Amino acid sequence: MEKDNANPTILNTSQLPTRQRKKGRRVQRDDAAKISKIMRKPQYLSDPFYDISWSDDTESDDEFTAEPIDEQEVYDLISTISDPEHPLSLGQLAVVNLPDIHITPSPSQGADPNALTRVLVEITPTITHCSLATVIGLGVRVRLEQALPPNYRVDVVIKEGTHSQDDQVNKQLADKERVAAALENDTLRGVLDKMLETCL
Repeated sequence: MEKDNANPTILNTSQLPTRQRKKGRRVQRDDAAKISKIMRKPQYLSDPFYDISWSDDTESDDEFTAEPIDEQEVYDLISTISDPEHPLSLGQLAVVNLPDIHITPSPSQGADPNALTRVLVEITPTITHCSLATVIGLGVRVRLEQALPPNYRVDVVIKEGTHSQDDQVNKQLADKERVAAALENDTLRGVLDKMLETCL
């Protein structure tokens, strides 16, 4: 099969923006519970005759509280997706870029963590006539829908002016019935599974 773009621009993985984390969210919550159990006030200090004031250090628990999902975390989820044509990731090919990820409402606004949140990802195909733009967009969408909480609504679009048929591809990616039908296609599902194998 002849590749659409045999010589794409390739970024070194060390150039990609990332937030290194040793542990995931769920592990951190479990650790917080263990630490609070270990650090709880000893029973003998509750004795009315023991005259020492005990203050709980609530500030130390801040590092274990759940942080809102931000653009960097979304980027980390999708930048390692393999390109269907090249043995490189979407991050290395600059198909996904941190400035092209938008979360509404902004995670810094301190919104309710259970409120409906929209994640918009604009993808940039390596060439303007990329025949796999829809497949790549579908891969990004599937990855985020699997990884994000259910109150996150995911929209994936082709960045304006980066594809000769961006309107048509965007209509396909926005059509829930078409997306569902595509995911039932065994051949396409195999391509998507291969793309997502490299996700961390």
